Amino acid sequence: MANIHAVIEEVAKLNPALAREIQKYVKTHSYGLVYENNLPDAVRLYKKLPGVGDNVNILSKRGHEETDVNKVVWTVKEIKDGVAIIQNSDEFYEVPVEDIVPIVGYRDVIYPGLKEVDRVENGKPEDPYHMVINSENYHALEALTYAYAGKVDCIYIDPPYNSGATDWKYNNDYVDENDKYRHSKWLTFMERRLKLAAQLLNPNNSVLIVTIDEKEYARLGLLLEQIFPEAKIQMISSIISRKGTARADEFSRTNEFIYCVRFGNCSIEKLNDVKSVSKDSEVHWQPLRRSDLASKRGTKKGGTAQFYPIYIDSKEGKIVHIGEPLMPSDSLDSIPMIEGTIPVFPIRDNGIEMNWGLTGGALKARLEKGFVRVGKYFKDKPQKYVISYLTTGTIEDIEKGEATVTGYAKDGSVNAFYSTGKKSLPTTQWDNVAYDAKIYGTNVNSCFMPDRIFPFPKSVYAVEDVIRLFVTNKPDALIVDFFAGSGTTANAVMLLNHLDGGNRRSISITNNEIGADEERTFIQKGLQPYDAEWMEYGIANYFTWPRIKSAITGINTLNEPVKGDYKFTEEFPMSDGFKENAIFCELTYESAWPIRLDNAFDAIAPILWMQAGCRGPIIRKIGKSYLTTDYYGVLFDYNQASKFCEKIKNTPSIKTVFVVTDDQRRYSNMCKRLPGVEVHRLYETYLRTFEIYGEGGID
Repeated sequence: MANIHAVIEEVAKLNPALAREIQKYVKTHSYGLVYENNLPDAVRLYKKLPGVGDNVNILSKRGHEETDVNKVVWTVKEIKDGVAIIQNSDEFYEVPVEDIVPIVGYRDVIYPGLKEVDRVENGKPEDPYHMVINSENYHALEALTYAYAGKVDCIYIDPPYNSGATDWKYNNDYVDENDKYRHSKWLTFMERRLKLAAQLLNPNNSVLIVTIDEKEYARLGLLLEQIFPEAKIQMISSIISRKGTARADEFSRTNEFIYCVRFGNCSIEKLNDVKSVSKDSEVHWQPLRRSDLASKRGTKKGGTAQFYPIYIDSKEGKIVHIGEPLMPSDSLDSIPMIEGTIPVFPIRDNGIEMNWGLTGGALKARLEKGFVRVGKYFKDKPQKYVISYLTTGTIEDIEKGEATVTGYAKDGSVNAFYSTGKKSLPTTQWDNVAYDAKIYGTNVNSCFMPDRIFPFPKSVYAVEDVIRLFVTNKPDALIVDFFAGSGTTANAVMLLNHLDGGNRRSISITNNEIGADEERTFIQKGLQPYDAEWMEYGIANYFTWPRIKSAITGINTLNEPVKGDYKFTEEFPMSDGFKENAIFCELTYESAWPIRLDNAFDAIAPILWMQAGCRGPIIRKIGKSYLTTDYYGVLFDYNQASKFCEKIKNTPSIKTVFVVTDDQRRYSNMCKRLPGVEVHRLYETYLRTFEIYGEGGID
């Protein structure tokens, strides 16, 4: 193989056509990875009706798992009275149409459309929409290349880790640890999608972020270098579980890796240089118990409002309740007892009863924000716990950014430090309590979906922070995640917008597959993948959209207010939701003839709206002359071009227009008449506009 390219060059001198044919089957690289990437790769289109000319599989009988017979590819030759005649080589077979499913490979031509399924509008009418697309991600990325080629600011993906635990599918089959082509399949799977990602990213200023574990990090690094030789690539190690995930006869896994691939002049945001390792820089915690005798219990200075019990959980060391003030004549034994707690009063070691430094109401307000800390337990002292709080001045320092909250202690109090006054670039080793995948991934997910368990979601703060490094100065950034899973990336983008008032948009792409165990259960129940019950429990329908919808509305999947708070940079209830809009769509596969007959404009309409910025209403019908919204317009009849141009010029918010014409001169004329506006051509039949070729191109 080392000299294969030299051999091909010699063959080309004698027979160029033969050399080209040989080259199609030789997929080696000049360095780095060498792997088999001609493996077949296709996806089934369960919602598409089979048509003449389609490639199809025969579905297994209900209640039966698939065999190799169901993976044979047939071609539909004829359909009549609900029966399809299908062919494979010289073999013909008659089968009911409902027993076959169309398949499309990655070299096949597709005609994509989008069908709106649901939406939530909690922002302003002029705010952009986040998008969630239910689709096989390769074809969704192909559709995005029409709308956003070179326009994406950030792609964040958490692809399958290829652990061998049947966590992903290749060519409609789960890949397990016994598959000898497991690594080649994974690399092929990733390469095809990363090449499409390369078309989406802004070459002058953008970033690709990929998370991975030790199973594929080395191969992924080489693959990224081969696909993006011009990029700056670094790998970060991030602690996601300090306790670690136990593995038989192996080191417990505590971390994962993050590849950051930067293009053009994309820079990393500098952070406050916080001396988190030095106690000298920690904010001062003021003892809550008053120290001067003028403030002891019963004196005028302290009054009666500042002597009350503080109940502390004896196991967790947390404040669970603040009691009512006692009158001077009340004994300490008169207070009610709370099981599992220790009531604490401000009492000196010599037995003198003092007052607390805050009233109960003021203490509660600080406690809710993490500004109260529980110290050591003293068994033999009258005051069993030392309790401290942050003064008003220190709180103001935190709010002004002069002191930085780096995390939270076990009792819920903030860990806050004063910065040195200068900023520095982050390191490649991250250890932040906020990145714990169980606490701030699984547990946060359960706040939105208490009735559902999604496996191994990312910490929303880990995603937020790594994206923040590259889009802080891009308030209108477009962020794409084509392995969206439970929707953490969209949630993180909304959180960023909330914190700095940005209008960043996210596009989340995920399929609607179910897990391997659920698939076996559903097959035993006699279900097929296109059945409503099966589709209801797919990733997109059961996890991604419900989580994003819940994050926006503040209402969980049980139709109750979301319990829990966002923490760290700013603490506020999850039930507040976000002032954001989102739309949920399914990618559709359109047939050529309806498009030729102009009957598929409704299918492509959301794609035009998406390209125009995902704002305002969608133009869904073909107009007699032209149609506009406040943000884009479509000229259907070129004879109305003058009126159309006048309308566009009188609507400054319109920055994108589409012109239906096959005439290059007319299109060029519209570009000249509308300076400062993006003009796109729709062919009169729409067919060539939305015809997307697979990686093989046009033969």
